[in-house]
Amino acid sequence: MGEYANDFDLAVLGAGVVGVNTAYWAQRAGLSVAVIDRQPETGLETSFANGGQIAVSHAEPWANPKAPLQVLKWLFDSSAPLLFRPRMDWSQWRWIAAFLANCTATKADLNTASIVRLAMESRDRLREIRDQEHIDYDHRAEGILHFYRSHRSFEAALHAVDVMRQHGCEIDIVQPDGVVDLEPAFAASKSQIIGATYSTQDESGDAFKFTQALGRICASRGVEFLFASEVTALQKNKNGKCISGVEIRTPQGFKTLHARDVVVCLGSYSAPFLQRYGIRLNIYPAKGYSITIPTDPSCDTCPQKSLTDDEFKLVYSHLGDRLRVAGTAELSGYSIHLDHRRCRTIVDNVRALFPHAGRFEEVQYWSGLRPATPTNVPYVQGTTYGNLWLNTGHGTLGWTLGPGSGKRIVDLIRTA
Repeated sequence: MGEYANDFDLAVLGAGVVGVNTAYWAQRAGLSVAVIDRQPETGLETSFANGGQIAVSHAEPWANPKAPLQVLKWLFDSSAPLLFRPRMDWSQWRWIAAFLANCTATKADLNTASIVRLAMESRDRLREIRDQEHIDYDHRAEGILHFYRSHRSFEAALHAVDVMRQHGCEIDIVQPDGVVDLEPAFAASKSQIIGATYSTQDESGDAFKFTQALGRICASRGVEFLFASEVTALQKNKNGKCISGVEIRTPQGFKTLHARDVVVCLGSYSAPFLQRYGIRLNIYPAKGYSITIPTDPSCDTCPQKSLTDDEFKLVYSHLGDRLRVAGTAELSGYSIHLDHRRCRTIVDNVRALFPHAGRFEEVQYWSGLRPATPTNVPYVQGTTYGNLWLNTGHGTLGWTLGPGSGKRIVDLIRTA
């Protein structure tokens, strides 16, 4: 590995989908880049088994006018889509307070607009990468069908649809008969569906496969990856206004890496890491679950389009020979312990809709920490340190926003 002294233009902390996209755009801009991650490969944490959707149409933030009543209803239900487990943790309560403060219609509309703009920008950047690099990641460009089981939730969604349409997101309103036309797998469960919205331009694909492939491309073009290496500290320069070095614990011992600029892409761990440097990010881990069900190529009862179940907050993506179903949010700290009751709830919901979707006896479970902000708007910006930057807090939309936020932060760095 060797010693590094002023060898890099940019150090990227974190090798998930957001960090690797940042490294990619920096490399394309002609910068020398080092990426540091504690895992042995790219994409092994939050990016590993997410829902697979590239979803501009999911720009409505969790914090919206209908959220407080919904959260109250779920508070004592251990199988609820959003589960809050109170802790003696001031950052958790600070997050909840900010979340509630953002549940007004005005703030929800502003946050929706911010997310839509970045998501549309990001979808364009993803297509650019795909056209340029020819990456295989089980990509499907068949849109996302967001279905509703109650009149109340369907009608409440129409306002968010109007806001997203105003900012260029193409969304159609679909009646129950049209749902089956778009996705024949719903034929047996049509009676459960009140209506849907269909975003024709949205996509799906395997974020892990994409991140690994893009990482290999970056490495082939000179990006230095330091795996199994944990960032332990940032060094400041003499006046304390810039970062002069990144201390790293590697398998060979401690090293110090020097770069002109540093971008923090540490997901849920960004907030506790940066707190010691006086940077207080309102990011809290929202533990999410996913299940992966093997499917048969000839199966016509497995959904082909990417789906979102509004009532249970689950997303479905058909990834090659697998059906990925992901969702729920558990505000319970930094544990990734699998709660098998919540896993079984997801399986039960899938079986109820698509009982012959795949080989349920071979289902695989996963959980990961999604770095959620109270507004769902990520931090893509500078800090009080002149050369320290943020690209973090993407919540459930890291796969959707990663290509765009990576390009955006690199552009900010280059013009600073």
